[in-house]
Amino acid sequence: MDNTMIPVSEQSEQDLAFMAEACLLAEEALNAKEIPVGCVLVHDNKIVARGRNRTNEGRNATLHAEFDALRHLLPDRTHALTPTLRRPFTPQHDDPPVEPTAAVEAAPVENKSRKIWETPLKGVVLYVTVEPCIMCASAMRQVGIEKVIYGCANDRFGGCGGVQSIHSDPRLLYSPPYSAVGGYLREEAIMFLRRFYISENTNAPKPKKKANRVLKTEIAEVTPSRTGSPATEASSGAE
Repeated sequence: MDNTMIPVSEQSEQDLAFMAEACLLAEEALNAKEIPVGCVLVHDNKIVARGRNRTNEGRNATLHAEFDALRHLLPDRTHALTPTLRRPFTPQHDDPPVEPTAAVEAAPVENKSRKIWETPLKGVVLYVTVEPCIMCASAMRQVGIEKVIYGCANDRFGGCGGVQSIHSDPRLLYSPPYSAVGGYLREEAIMFLRRFYISENTNAPKPKKKANRVLKTEIAEVTPSRTGSPATEASSGAE
C-alpha cells in the first residue's frame, strides 16, 4: 500500500501555506513535550479549526492532532468517535474563535435499519504534518472529510496508505472515501519527529537515557519503493 507523494514541483503555494500553519502547531506540540504533530482544517480556503497532539496534556491516548481539531469544530459529535474523558478537560491554549460554516451543519438521514449523519465536513480539507494513523483516518472518513494532505508518511500506523488504506477502502459502506496525498513540507515534518525522538520522554513509563544521541539531518529522497516515514527516518535520525 504505497503512499501518494506529490513532487515538490507540483505542490501549490496555497497548500504549502496551510501546511506551514500545521507545522507551527507541531512545533507547539514539540515544545510541550508531545509527539510533534499539528494540523489545520480548511473550508473555502479558510482555516476553521486547528489541532495538535495533546495525549499527555489531556491524559487521553485518543487526543491526536486530528481529534483535537475536531473537538473545536464538532464539539457535540466527537463523543461518538472517541471515548469520554474521565474528567472534564479544559484546553490549556487560546484558539482563535471559529465562525460556524455550512460545512459543519448536518441532519440525520435514514439508511435502512440505522441512522447515519450526512457528511458534516463536506468540502473540508485536512492538512496534517504526519499521515493520519488508522484511528484518525477512520474518524476523518466518518465525518466526511473531503481530502487529506500530509507531510511525511507513517509506515507503522498510517491509515492513508502507510499500513491500511482506510481512506479508500470500498468495504466501508456508511462513509464516503476521500483522497489523500503527502510530501508537503515532508522534511520539516520528519525533523520535528527526529528532534522529539532524540530527547528524553519524561512522560514515558520508563524514560530512556538519550544524552549521547546525535540529531541526523540527512533525509532520503522519496522513491517508488520507499515513501520515507516518521517510523523509519525519525528513529534513524537519532544515532
